[in-house]
Amino acid sequence: MRRRRPRAGVVAAAAAALLVTAFTGSAAARDDAPPAAGHRATQRAIEAAVAAGVPGVAAEARDAGGVWKTAAGVGDRQTGAPRTKNDRFRVGGITNTFVATALLQMEAEGKLSLDDSVERFLPGLVTGNGNDGRAITVRQLLNHTSGLFDFLADPQYATTYLAGDGFLQHRYDTLTPEQRVRVALSHEPPFRPGARHWYSNTNDVLAALVLEKAAGRPYADEVRRRVIEPLELKATSNPGTNSLLPRPSARGYSRLFTDRPDRIDDVTEANPSQSWGNGDMISSTDDLNRFYEALMRGRLLPPQQLKEMKTTVDNPDFPGASYGLGIERLTLGCGTTLWYHDGGALGWISLAAFTEDAGHQLTFNYNANWGAETILPIVNAEYCPA
Repeated sequence: MRRRRPRAGVVAAAAAALLVTAFTGSAAARDDAPPAAGHRATQRAIEAAVAAGVPGVAAEARDAGGVWKTAAGVGDRQTGAPRTKNDRFRVGGITNTFVATALLQMEAEGKLSLDDSVERFLPGLVTGNGNDGRAITVRQLLNHTSGLFDFLADPQYATTYLAGDGFLQHRYDTLTPEQRVRVALSHEPPFRPGARHWYSNTNDVLAALVLEKAAGRPYADEVRRRVIEPLELKATSNPGTNSLLPRPSARGYSRLFTDRPDRIDDVTEANPSQSWGNGDMISSTDDLNRFYEALMRGRLLPPQQLKEMKTTVDNPDFPGASYGLGIERLTLGCGTTLWYHDGGALGWISLAAFTEDAGHQLTFNYNANWGAETILPIVNAEYCPA
């Protein structure tokens, strides 16, 4: 629900059109339960997404009526196996919220400040072509106001790792975070630090590197220790360089060739090091809902750090949207204000949306990185029923 990101196109141009228009205005789930009355519109919107060409959708909503889970479409286009409600999937940019949470916990412990420079933790890394880590703060990494170029927008990088034959040839390559940062630093910054919000995956990689330096251990270990284990998120993991998905899971699909739009490739297997820190985590709809509930209800952060996380900067690309520290805020056309984070990777689109008290949540995942125009109708159906 923000500007198009080169890797995933999570919401893309279709979202922009929807955001500037008004949105039209249960019991605990069983695997064989029909849609609860409060989620029938959501079920129809999910089925419409599948009818429009998304292979499959897994979703979970939570509200005063309980937990509602659903799945539609196929998880494997070759065998016809359906998507399942408990599928694990690559969460893409939702990884950012986990990193931001760990960094804010460390701020509460006095181990760092949001206003520390990147240079303090990563001396000599962010430099050249007008880039200066001394002028960029941890806060600016987290709210995407650093001005750093997005390495995913580099044409050579995109051709090599994100599209067509390049992806197919390099999908199992191991990349270091420093390699990807250097791609970004080969470009001049689009604007000076603090001038505006602009989403750059380079910020996310650097934030994870800062976390590692401040913690003195791998970022995945710190996220596991601080978030995954305390909340007992059994379906959530950092896969390292393991290209496989744990079961249960669907296959992920992408249209890698722009000149052959009808060609669909299975991109399930890919080396997660290529999205280390900015999109490598794996989770499920249930785990993500439990994570965001704990976060928004103060179980993971003290009041001051939660306030910092919810302090936003305007997103100039989309009216009504603003970005905090690892979470975003959007006021729908019906007047409902949501917090959310979306995430994409080749083969996957995910969205977790929730009210400020986490009393009403919706998380869903597509096993393809297309169909952006169907995302906001699902959110609208859940939160702005006619």
